[in-house]
Amino acid sequence: MDMVTAIDVHQFRLFLISLGIGLFMGLERERRPSARAGVRTFALVALFGTLSAMLGQVTGSAWLPAVGLAAVGAMMIVANGVHPDEQDPGTTSVVALLVCYVLGALVWHGQVQLAVTLAIGVTALLYFKAELEGISLQLSPRDLNSILQFAILSLVVLPVLPDREYGPFLAFNPHQIWLMVVLISGVSLAGYAALRLVGGRHGVTVVCLFGGLVSSTATTLVFSRHARKGSEFVATASIVVVLANLTMMLRLLAIAAVLSPKLLPQVALMFCPGLALGTLASLPLWHRPDGAGDLPVPETRNPTELRAALGFGLLYAAVLFCAAWLSEAVGSKGMYALALISGLTDVDAITLSSLRLFALDKLTPEAVVTTIALAVLANLAFKFGLAFVIGGSALARKVLPGMLAAGIGMMAGLAFV
Repeated sequence: MDMVTAIDVHQFRLFLISLGIGLFMGLERERRPSARAGVRTFALVALFGTLSAMLGQVTGSAWLPAVGLAAVGAMMIVANGVHPDEQDPGTTSVVALLVCYVLGALVWHGQVQLAVTLAIGVTALLYFKAELEGISLQLSPRDLNSILQFAILSLVVLPVLPDREYGPFLAFNPHQIWLMVVLISGVSLAGYAALRLVGGRHGVTVVCLFGGLVSSTATTLVFSRHARKGSEFVATASIVVVLANLTMMLRLLAIAAVLSPKLLPQVALMFCPGLALGTLASLPLWHRPDGAGDLPVPETRNPTELRAALGFGLLYAAVLFCAAWLSEAVGSKGMYALALISGLTDVDAITLSSLRLFALDKLTPEAVVTTIALAVLANLAFKFGLAFVIGGSALARKVLPGMLAAGIGMMAGLAFV
């Protein structure tokens, strides 16, 4: 009797969860006058899905839930046919109801967490209709092409590449190399899309953040040119250049956290003092002239274009090979020299290479952190040179304290690694 009671309580709990999912999704539909189904319909359909799954399991009839799904779809199609509305064909509500039914069936089969998570995601999609339509209207064919290319890079190319080591020093793993291409392209694409959508009209912080994600080099170059227009643009350019390069450091810290969680404490110990001192040194730059207007958006190559992806993949493979060779031949000193050279223009390749060698037990944690630090220091020096040569001495004087403080903070943190 106790077992029967326990089973009944468990079943009752599943139906309550299903009811909650239907009510949650239905509340969003209820707020739209044009919707063909509201809170009661969605709640009943979710319960219907759970009940159909239960009856199908009890009777051993796998077709019963499928018949229920077809019945829900037919019901909505008939309702739309009887009361047509040229302004709203009701397609979204039909699909949402079918999803609600399936989520109810998932609950019965024990996939409660998955069903609840999907219900929240679907409701968010329904709720943010206007915002999503606004974003889609702002996306150009080139932007949509970017998203499609990233999907090809990550979902088509990556799964078919062999996951094994080849070549000298077993340095080349096609799957791993392309995975790094997807990782960097994905991060860059997020910043690229954000810059394309918001442009420079939402202020310094947005441009600094997403400009640093896409390319801190391009951001430094664009705003150094911007500073050449006149002294009133120097203050804006200086804060963007400094904060974009601090964002680059945050991006590397996040990449290290994803790829080498065991190494995160040491990498954070090196980066955090630099980020803190760099931010403090940049605070006086925040007095931006009122007449600066909209900020220019850095012109960068689409990070998911095949040429850009292949270019980074070849660069990463070359740096990885040189890193493996130098590590075998002369130890960590060779890695440090490579970091100083390659870090001048690109810190991603040497960072990923050192993290890869650490995963293969070819580099110590101290050597990896030192390599990344030297690459970033070389990169900061190169960016300061760009600001001085292109932006002029006025810009260089303003960005020097922030970049110098970031470098000193990193070296101080490195001393404790």
